[in-house]
Amino acid sequence: MDAYIPRKCSATNRVINSKDHAAVQIAVGLLDSEGRLTGEQANYSLAGFLRKKGEADAALNTLLHSSGALSFSA
Repeated sequence: MDAYIPRKCSATNRVINSKDHAAVQIAVGLLDSEGRLTGEQANYSLAGFLRKKGEADAALNTLLHSSGALSFSA
C-alpha cells in the first residue's frame, strides 16, 4: 500500500489535506523558443479554498508569470 504524500498549494504554501476535494493540480506544458512543446511540464497545485474565493485564476497567472511561462505583452 502506498503512503499518502500531502501536496502544498503552489500559491499559498498551505498543505492540501486529503479531504480537500476542490483542490486541483494543473500541468502546464513548456515550450521551446519556436513555440513547440518540449515534453517537459510544470505542475501547479491550487487549494480548494483559493478556488472557492474565486482567486485561483489570478494566482495561476501570477505563478506562470513569475516562472517566465507567461508574458504580458500587448
